[in-house]
Amino acid sequence: MAGNFPDTVETVLGSIRLSELGQTLTHEHFALDFRKFYVPPPKHINKHFPKESLHLEDIGYVKQYPYSSLSNLKFDDEYAHKAVNMDVKLFKEAGGGTIVENSNHGLQRDIILMRNISQSMGINVIAGTGYYVANTQTASTLDMTKEEMYNLMYKELEENCVGLPNELKVKAGFIGEVGSTWPIEDFEKRAICATGEVQAQLHCSVSFHPGRNASAPAEIMRIYQEAGGDSTKAIMSHIDRTLVKKEQIMEFADDNKCYIQFDLFGIECSFYQLHPSVDMISDAQRIKRIAHLKKEGKLHRVLMSHDIHTKHRLIPFGGHGYSHIANNILPNMINKGFTMEEIELITVENPKRWLSR
Repeated sequence: MAGNFPDTVETVLGSIRLSELGQTLTHEHFALDFRKFYVPPPKHINKHFPKESLHLEDIGYVKQYPYSSLSNLKFDDEYAHKAVNMDVKLFKEAGGGTIVENSNHGLQRDIILMRNISQSMGINVIAGTGYYVANTQTASTLDMTKEEMYNLMYKELEENCVGLPNELKVKAGFIGEVGSTWPIEDFEKRAICATGEVQAQLHCSVSFHPGRNASAPAEIMRIYQEAGGDSTKAIMSHIDRTLVKKEQIMEFADDNKCYIQFDLFGIECSFYQLHPSVDMISDAQRIKRIAHLKKEGKLHRVLMSHDIHTKHRLIPFGGHGYSHIANNILPNMINKGFTMEEIELITVENPKRWLSR
């Protein structure tokens, strides 16, 4: 690949060696507008929901029904930007080295913000390309052919991301998060196919967002691999809200060789508003799932993150922040029998191997 070497990865500030990544969060967001996923609050508490901004007295309601606050879902205003900056600083202080920012086309990624945070906070930030779910796309994007999607992703990985000032050159470092719903829509199938074809050509890293159905991860991997994609370079995100039973995770892990990502750490509400029939697992259960994968010899395929995409999960808004895994989860994992070598494998070595080409 032009300008790339096997031991380097593209960040928003340029190419760095994989050895410089350090402790890495593989699925986070710095800015997006999630208001298309608004869900009205239950009638009996509607009057309590914040209309303009979040305050301390709102947090209990918002933690239970996060998608019922439009203010909470607007993760790209000045208040969110300020909170994200403060939170990334705390991540750096906790020993963090790199954040993989999963916003792409459909999620209104903000590469300028990524660069500003990377420069000011001294952490590596890796930007994604590709397409999120159909519901977030414009009419013109929905009409794109698979070839047009391929060409745009290839360009952003090899040359420069679109929509930037002429004097600014930033390459995407991976494809993701490639979003789909359930059943998978035609646009989303084309995006997955194009992703597989680009991956086969460039040997790049990929991250998938599955629909909220236990059958979704396997179907995504089928479409992706039939298009030529390498399963060992792909992440299946949101396992903790999609394959909630231990048996489902193990069956998927046995059938597919992709990375198994638990990326909703910090969510401790069992009621999952976007899929009420599913009970969201807790952090303690997430650790137990990872321990079971360790027992089965699959720890080299495990990744961890928070997928922060709403204000209430940031520390300045009463949340846990990007430093939650480092400050709270990893010490707990040590107490539960994980070794420092195993922690290093999950948080440093696995992300490094996924991002290598």
